[in-house]
Parts: sequence; structure tokens; C-alpha cells
Amino acid sequence: MPPLQQQVSSTDSYNYLLFLPDVLRQHTSSQGNEKQQPLLPTILFLHGAGERGSNLDNVKRHGVAKIVEQQQDFPFIVISPQCPRDEYWNVERLSVLLDEIIASYPVDPDRLYLTGLSMGGYGTWHLAAAQPERFAAIAPICGGGNPQAARKFKNLPVWAFHGAKDNVVPLSESEIMVSALKARDGNVKFTVYAEAKHDSWTQTYNNPELYEWFLQHQRQKAVG
Repeated sequence: MPPLQQQVSSTDSYNYLLFLPDVLRQHTSSQGNEKQQPLLPTILFLHGAGERGSNLDNVKRHGVAKIVEQQQDFPFIVISPQCPRDEYWNVERLSVLLDEIIASYPVDPDRLYLTGLSMGGYGTWHLAAAQPERFAAIAPICGGGNPQAARKFKNLPVWAFHGAKDNVVPLSESEIMVSALKARDGNVKFTVYAEAKHDSWTQTYNNPELYEWFLQHQRQKAVG
């Protein structure tokens, strides 16, 4: 049986894990034309600092890349890039990766979702601020961003998560971003786990409500 997640090398961006739902895995093993497949919802998952490096298997330790190893019927295409050691998520390189993904797979550009944990939570906030028009909804976990940039994505649905007892990334990092969005009448939800420390991602990604919430949203069309 082939691995559930393929390892894909990219010369212009990040190497990444690729998960294709059953219908696409079956199709790509044949000689058919991928373009005949319906466009599917897609999640871009950004890992934390501990998974950086050059071994893509490490990306499977946490988050959506771990979930799809356990749920073969997961209904999303999942792209899980790996950030090199001693680097942080780079918006320009992530943008190139998104272009590659949309050109290569039957991604529904109106149902593209972004999420990440810790360092990836910061990456989620920053990428959403830089390119809010790309995404239908985002879910940053135990991260932070620039509250001055909140105006750029106040109409983008956001569901943020954090542990109240986080001793690595303070709860205030998420609170600042959520408050900035609320001040601009942003479309934002905020879940604080009263007993959680830094690991607020396990219960978040294990919760089917997150994926149901994603699928309730489609990218908003530009007006004018």
C-alpha cells in the first residue's frame, strides 16, 4: 500500500507532504486526466518550530499532517510544507508554494483554508495579513501577529485557539490579534482552553467541528 502522504520536492519553495483524498488517490494511480476531477477543498498546514529541518516525516508529529495518517477518509487535500532548520515561515515562499499547488492539483481556490500551530500559528496570521484574498478561512493556533495588519483581513473568517496556561507563547499573543479584529468588526471566533499549556493543537485538530467550520466558508469575491 502506498504511503498516505507523498513527499514532494520543490525547487522554488518548500518541500512538502501531499495528502490526496481517496477519490484522487485512485484517480492519479490510473491514466486519467486529473482535470476531470471535481475541485476539492484544501488545507495548507504550517508546523511549529520543532518540526523544522530536512526530514519530512517529522512534519507528521502534530497537526493536520498527523490527522491524515489516522483518517484515510479525510475529505480535504492537505499540503504540509517543511520549513528548513533555523528559519521561519516566509510569506513569499509560501505564496510560490500556493501557486504551485493550485497549478498542480484539483484545488478549489474558493475553498482554500490555512492553519498552523505555534511558529505555524504566527505564519498563519502573517500569511493571512499579506494575502487575505487567497483564503476562505483561517485557524491560527497558539501564535501571534501584527495587530496593525488586522484591518487587511477583517472580513476573513478566523477561528483562533490558545491554551490559557501556555508558557511558550503567551495567551496575550492571540488575545491581541482577536481584540484587533473585534475592534474592526472582524469575523472572528476565539477558543481558550482553560487547562492547556502550549499544546492547544491536539484537541483542536482532533475536533471535527474545526473541519465542519472550514467547509461552511468559501472565499469572498472581490467587489468592484
